[in-house]
Amino acid sequence: MQKLKGPDGPVTILAIESSCDETSCAICRDGMILSNIIAGQAIHEQYGGVVPELASRAHMQNIVPVVDAALKQAACELSSLTAIAFTQSPGLIGSLLVGGQFAKSLALALDIPLLAVHHMQAHVLANLIPASDRPEFPFLCLTVSGGHTQIVLCQSPLQMEVIGETLDDAAGEAFDKSAKLLGLPYPGGPLIDKYAREGNPTRFSFPEPQIPGLNFSFSGLKTAILYFLQEQTTRDADFVQKNLADICASIQGRIVSILLNKLKKAARETGVRDLCIAGGVSANSGLRNAFRLLGEQQGWRTFIPPFEYCTDNAAMIAITGYYKYLAGQAAPLSVSASARAEW
Repeated sequence: MQKLKGPDGPVTILAIESSCDETSCAICRDGMILSNIIAGQAIHEQYGGVVPELASRAHMQNIVPVVDAALKQAACELSSLTAIAFTQSPGLIGSLLVGGQFAKSLALALDIPLLAVHHMQAHVLANLIPASDRPEFPFLCLTVSGGHTQIVLCQSPLQMEVIGETLDDAAGEAFDKSAKLLGLPYPGGPLIDKYAREGNPTRFSFPEPQIPGLNFSFSGLKTAILYFLQEQTTRDADFVQKNLADICASIQGRIVSILLNKLKKAARETGVRDLCIAGGVSANSGLRNAFRLLGEQQGWRTFIPPFEYCTDNAAMIAITGYYKYLAGQAAPLSVSASARAEW
């Protein structure tokens, strides 16, 4: 581990996120986010999902303009940076390599520390970005994204334990695959949320898997949705079009109930009363509303990051890098990106 030097002034972190199909750069000074620039990749829409090779090429095109924009928005010079943080894992290996190599080159050129960040840990710490209305330790965080679904017990910014996780598919994948079955374009998860607002969540019934402990499973639900749609469209070819809002509301309602029932169980078992959600699916209005309502019923203090910090972004990498810097957890320049890595 690289030994860190104490800064003469503020701790200013430049962070890079490139784990999937967003190229993002943020500047954090003493724990405050000064800029958070995100460049998306519309090219994947025509393929119905992220194409890894195209994603890594787009990162190479976007990374210099995004970093430049973040520095300008923060009115920050490269010479004032204290350290460089980047997403090391998990994610698409080609995408991670673009951000990682850029971060390592910049840290080497400026002769400042490099901070390697775990993407899912950063999603959790997005709840610490707001200057006020932050959870107190210990807290529980339900992290829900396209690739991960976990319940995390957080004792401190850098002391976390995954106490529940999906055994197969993630909740975000269940949203996107269900949307594809409904004929909705990619990305389909936000569209299910949109149509669900106008539908009846109790119109159609989908099963809730009975998984012991605090773990999740969504593969059975996806299969049940597939068979349901096949059966209904056999009877009426226009079934989906006629009932789209109610179908979306019913699918979303079941996914949300699966998530929150496990979170409720985790809160009961741990006795923790500060609860958070994070990750791309935490932007879902149905989940946000149901989470707040459950918190009121259970007497929890509930916290949700602002929308811009829910999906993949460099601000969450920056805040995690800030705490890693304070703890002296720098990485060697030989650190490698990893598609899958344990916390």
